[in-house]
Amino acid sequence: MFVDVGFACIFRRYGVIGMVKTYLNFIDGKWVRSSSGKTFDNMNPATGELIARFQAGTREDVKKAVKSAKNAFPAWRETPATERADILLRSSLILEKRKEELSRLMTMENGKILSEARGDVQEAIDMFQYMAGEGRRLFGETTKSELRNKFCMSVRDPIGVVGMITPWNFPMAIPAWKIAPALVCGNTIVFKPASDTPLSVMKLAEILDEAGLPKGVLNVVTGSGGVVGKEIVENQGIQHLSFTGSTEVGREVYVGGAKKLNSVELEMGGKNPQIVLKDADLDLAVQGALWGAFGTSGQRCTATSRIIVEKPVLKKFTEKFLRKTRGIRTGNGLKKGITMGPIINGGQMTKILGYIETGKKEGAKLLLGGRRLSGKEHKRGNFISPTVFGKVTKSMTIAQEEIFGPVTCIMEAKDFMDAVNIANSVDYGLSWSIYTRDVNKAFKAMELAESGIFYVNAPTIGAEVHLPFGGVKGTGNGGREAGTTGIDEFSEIKSVFVDYSGGLQRAQIDNK
Repeated sequence: MFVDVGFACIFRRYGVIGMVKTYLNFIDGKWVRSSSGKTFDNMNPATGELIARFQAGTREDVKKAVKSAKNAFPAWRETPATERADILLRSSLILEKRKEELSRLMTMENGKILSEARGDVQEAIDMFQYMAGEGRRLFGETTKSELRNKFCMSVRDPIGVVGMITPWNFPMAIPAWKIAPALVCGNTIVFKPASDTPLSVMKLAEILDEAGLPKGVLNVVTGSGGVVGKEIVENQGIQHLSFTGSTEVGREVYVGGAKKLNSVELEMGGKNPQIVLKDADLDLAVQGALWGAFGTSGQRCTATSRIIVEKPVLKKFTEKFLRKTRGIRTGNGLKKGITMGPIINGGQMTKILGYIETGKKEGAKLLLGGRRLSGKEHKRGNFISPTVFGKVTKSMTIAQEEIFGPVTCIMEAKDFMDAVNIANSVDYGLSWSIYTRDVNKAFKAMELAESGIFYVNAPTIGAEVHLPFGGVKGTGNGGREAGTTGIDEFSEIKSVFVDYSGGLQRAQIDNK
């Protein structure tokens, strides 16, 4: 369990009562202070209140974590995969038991409304259970040899020490997507959570520890990307890097990993389109766009930031969408009736407001929102009203760059192929959606979509843990998380040849 080394204040609002704690780093199975002797504050983005304090980690802390992970690796590698899987399964059961408590803590540190926080925790539960099942698979292949009396197969080996860096928008689900497959494959981990949301990962570490994970297998160091993250990327003791975050930082991680010939898996940004054709069920399309654009306050890599509507239904769709958007209630996600929470921090809020101003300057028509909320319920938090632009062309900044906030663009398409071309006209390729009753166009769009995820008559958000997650173009570097491909990301393939002929056989020579 965590070590409580200090108190700051007491929460007695929204049903949350307890002392604010200072959390320690988790290294070699122990909760330890950073060598910096410093901490940083974790604030509630909806209320501005202090939630907890965390260690301001140093390069030296990371080096200790890497040493611990290296020392733990041989024994963990030799642990049968089914035993590793048992720890994941026990962890999922503990997560399930504590789901409500963890969800409320997540809403406090991340801001997403409580129902979404519950979904985040459930995704972690699902991933741990799914990957626990992989403990009895971890399949390789067998194939016939081209020679007589020879057996051929491939097997999976763990990579070694894995460095992980995750963002703040899914503070438990995304870590689980990485930790679970890495552990079941037999790797050890050095983990840096986002500084805006370290509490969820610390709770996950507590749970894995309670479930019996051996010391040193998972190590968590909190702190800045410029210090802790940089050391994880550059440390020679780490063999694989797994990063989810912005494309800008992802490029730096990729370059850093390449310098030491690490394998690197990146999951980065998106500029996701929802196409609405003239034959679509418009009410359903509006519901999908509303959830895709404003779920998690638009702070998802899969958020619907472009709604591309065929011209004959553009006006009708826009009217329906604006009417529904006006019904969104923004506020503290722990309060009943709230349907959209705050922006994660002041810097991100300023960035989003800057994009809104750019959209107006470039000629887009602001149809709704576009401002910071500062009323009684919002004055201490980071709130932006749900924002909708019309008259947006594909060359505009707000149609090209990831905003990562509650801002979406309605764009006109002349016909089906024009909609497809607009959808593909960005540097990202994560998630696509099309609403239509025409099965032929749905399948054609599926074929033409430059994306890693594709939905028909469903929003651009809603990935499930048993299918691969990731994208093309500027969204990633070819890797996929979740599903069976999650195992691919955290294992090495070894080809094995067994010759039982009793003599020397030379492939490609003696069989020709």
